[in-house]
Amino acid sequence: MSVLSLERVVVQHGLLRAVWQLDLEIGQGETVAIVGANGAGKTSLLRAVAGALPASAGIIRFQGQDVSRLPAHRRLRAGIALVPEGRRLFGDLTVEENILVAQRHGRKGPWNLEAVLEAFPLLRDRRRQRAGNLSGGEQQATAIGRALVTNPDLLLLDEVSLGLAPVAVADVYRSLERVIGSGSTVVLVEQDLERAMGTADRIVCMLEGRLVLEGACSELTSEQITSAYFGLAASERGGS
Repeated sequence: MSVLSLERVVVQHGLLRAVWQLDLEIGQGETVAIVGANGAGKTSLLRAVAGALPASAGIIRFQGQDVSRLPAHRRLRAGIALVPEGRRLFGDLTVEENILVAQRHGRKGPWNLEAVLEAFPLLRDRRRQRAGNLSGGEQQATAIGRALVTNPDLLLLDEVSLGLAPVAVADVYRSLERVIGSGSTVVLVEQDLERAMGTADRIVCMLEGRLVLEGACSELTSEQITSAYFGLAASERGGS
């Protein structure tokens, strides 16, 4: 069963087209990693799915319903949660307050403050600290927890490891494995190809707004993905 279905989706920033007529299906309980160079359209695509950026054309279906024109807050209520690039926490609020604010605007379900602290143990001793005083890894864990307490059917994670120290990345991904193990459907944008392949069921590679490679992680090599990532596969075909 498809949780998310994109049909010929176009996303633009003024005259700049960030995503070109993209088709994509995400299945229930699947973890999909979207990879690609800077400017490939990854963030624009996630923001369009969440409703933070309107799609210029095409259809976005969630749980079989057309949500293409729904505003972001209604998509959140429907079960789509986005952890944005840069985390965007309320810096003057504590970890606990950031999470509880989101919980009040979410849906009922298994994820609450205590469940988040269980999944992200690094936050338990930081729960009373202001988010602006946390390390990058602790802020990322808080941002993911804030999304989880809305009890989404689809969790969108933008640039999970961006700007984090290797130790912090390992901590966040260790906790993220618990989230994935709970059966959540997850789409993550990740620059670290090794992390992406080790976490996801399927890789989607974007280049200049287009989907250029898609497949199960078990069936793709890092060389194939890297070639698509930099557009080498297309140039090789063009020169043959």
